[in-house]
This record gives sequence, C-alpha cells and structure tokens, in this order.
Amino acid sequence: MGNATNDTKKTNWLKATKAQFKRIIWPTKEDIAKQSVVVVAVSVFLGVVIAALDRVLLLLADLIISL
Repeated sequence: MGNATNDTKKTNWLKATKAQFKRIIWPTKEDIAKQSVVVVAVSVFLGVVIAALDRVLLLLADLIISL
C-alpha cells in the first residue's frame, strides 16, 4: 500500500523533472565560446594585476625593512 504511493510520487517527480528540462534554454556553441574567451581574458588580466601588486608590495616591504 505504501509502496504504490512511493511509486506515484517517484513518477510525478520524474515527469516534473522532465518538464523542467524541456524549459531549459541551452546556450549555443558560439555563446559558450565567447563566454569562455571572456573568462580566460579576465582571469589572465586579474593574474597580471595581482602579480604586479605583489611585486610592488614586496619592493615596498624590502624598502621598509632595509631602513
């Protein structure tokens, strides 16, 4: 008796999940490529900025220590 209720709940859940997947708007390959380029470019830019800040702060720390 309880088993039939679980089966019905599982079936309803699977149907609802399938309906939600049909509503998804998947990105095109071009959109994914553009977004990937932006992510890589921003990551490289931030890496350069962080490296430059690290270098400047290291030089300032060395200057302060040498006084």
